[in-house]
Amino acid sequence: MRNRFGSFVLLVMLLFINACGKGKTAEAVSFMVFGEPAELKAYQELVDAFRKQNSDVAIELIHIPSQSDYRKRLAADLAGGAPADVVLINYRRFSGLALKNAFEPLGPYLEKSSEIKYDDFYALPMRAFSLKDQLVCIPQNISSLVTYYNKDLFDAAGVAYPDETWTWDDFISAAQALTLDTDQDGSVDQYGVGVEPEFIRVAPFIWQSGGKLSEGNILTLNKPLDMSAVQWFVDWQVKYHIVPDAVGEKAESSESRFLNGRTAMYFNSRRLVPTLRESTAFDWDVAPLPAGGDKFTILHSDAYCLTAASTHKDEAWAFIEFANSAAGQTIIAKTGRTVPSLIQVAESDAFLDPQAKPAHSRVFLDVIPYMLRLPQYANWAEIEEICDEELQRAFYGATTVAEAMQSAVSRTLPLFTENE
Repeated sequence: MRNRFGSFVLLVMLLFINACGKGKTAEAVSFMVFGEPAELKAYQELVDAFRKQNSDVAIELIHIPSQSDYRKRLAADLAGGAPADVVLINYRRFSGLALKNAFEPLGPYLEKSSEIKYDDFYALPMRAFSLKDQLVCIPQNISSLVTYYNKDLFDAAGVAYPDETWTWDDFISAAQALTLDTDQDGSVDQYGVGVEPEFIRVAPFIWQSGGKLSEGNILTLNKPLDMSAVQWFVDWQVKYHIVPDAVGEKAESSESRFLNGRTAMYFNSRRLVPTLRESTAFDWDVAPLPAGGDKFTILHSDAYCLTAASTHKDEAWAFIEFANSAAGQTIIAKTGRTVPSLIQVAESDAFLDPQAKPAHSRVFLDVIPYMLRLPQYANWAEIEEICDEELQRAFYGATTVAEAMQSAVSRTLPLFTENE
């Protein structure tokens, strides 16, 4: 009787253990991204590859197409204490969140990693995502502002392609030759240039002219060297008319015009490549920015950050580690989305594939020695928004550059209250 009872108890225990095992679910790690459909496809490939190697960790990919909506969603999630486990952050918006302890520092995780090491990455973006000498997030890319150009339109106009020797004057001359009223109805149908009149677009030209952008706890945009570069940038619209005016830009964005083959040049980072690769409308390539003395360009970089509120930190780190390993960065690099921050991948065929556009991808690596990053203050996002507003007023002829830049300096002065 006792043996039968003991056997019965043992059987019940085994069934219970087996049921518990079958009911066990994989740890779910949420990963939130932004971007166009082609960019989403790149991250989906990354997630799928991670899943194949880590069947015990489920990844939920959350996609917010608009960067503006993404920032609003992230702010709301952080304020509510329930953000995604892993999020992408641009370094320009990193400091304010990091100072509020929104992220779990990744330096200690990286030190223990057998897959990746600090010195495997380009130094500039790693510094951009550090706070008080501690690495907080790990950058996925080291992109820069470059000139995308429509080779078909250049060929049709008989204009030489842009290259590393291009000056500001060369750029203006080419853009004027490429701005055309093709149907002779008195309105421009093809613009020489497309650009968003934003601070991140004019900044490299300010550095090229010898300007500083900021010094101490104040902007220097009202100083002569800074203003001369801003004036040159604003003249694209108010003097040379090589870019759409406010009405034209509202009717159709510069990016859309370029993708539709009706703008010869467009300034952007690497993020446009996946979308362009899916188009067969025209032939295209990239070149450095036109140089006004110095050849400076600007850092564009996003990082994988582990939110402090995450309840799956070890699993989230496993995903971040994979994403920034040679295998992970190779996946994203092949999609065209990034200029890899991992040096060995940036120098590999995954990024420099001679069979994939753009033909001159090495341009993104050649400009790294001339790359600078924007200031990183706690309130930089708000400072930049004000600068964008004032720059756009001048760019579309509502006020002078001198008045707009002085207004930008005055309006932002109270925001320089805390830095890293």
